Amino acid sequence: MEITANKDLIDSIIREKMLITLGAGMIPIPMVDILAVSAIQIAMVRQISRAFGIDYKESDGKALITALTGASFARLGGSLVKAIPGIGTFFGGLTTSVLSAASTYAVGEVFKKHFETGGTFLDFDLASLKKYYDEKFEKGKDVASKMKKDKADKSASESESKTSDMNPDLAARLHEYEQLRKAKVITNEEFIHLKDRIIQEK
Repeated sequence: MEITANKDLIDSIIREKMLITLGAGMIPIPMVDILAVSAIQIAMVRQISRAFGIDYKESDGKALITALTGASFARLGGSLVKAIPGIGTFFGGLTTSVLSAASTYAVGEVFKKHFETGGTFLDFDLASLKKYYDEKFEKGKDVASKMKKDKADKSASESESKTSDMNPDLAARLHEYEQLRKAKVITNEEFIHLKDRIIQEK
């Protein structure tokens, strides 16, 4: 028996948690980022369960999420890179951020599909849903990357509007970085990192 729920509501829950996960993945302390992402995914599954009217037990939700995502190996590599001072923190954060958001997307899609088909926590077919998770994880990488780019573009636009009251030298540097970003000499993430450093100097 299929169970209906507000599709827009479910999708908005998944998108909201992806955005939060993008930020959590940038936490500079190794392993703490993974714990934060896990907590976000647990909260997401709780919300999705309630939207479908499914009884939620945190122990069940946590166990199924762990089973789906494994031991967080997809995110672990990026997290441990953060232990390298300086550049490791920056690039490790970028890697972990996108992979964590992709994982959040995949977890959300799995539980959405399962509940839509009348499933509960008691009849979770881990084998087939793990395959579905893997498929959605790959798609989630693209979704997360686009989300991150849109966020960077918005940040860049806001930065341009703030340069009027900025020190002329700093404003010139920010404009120069923005031109490099547009020319794809530096990535959106590198631009945000450089922009944040300039704002700290303001």
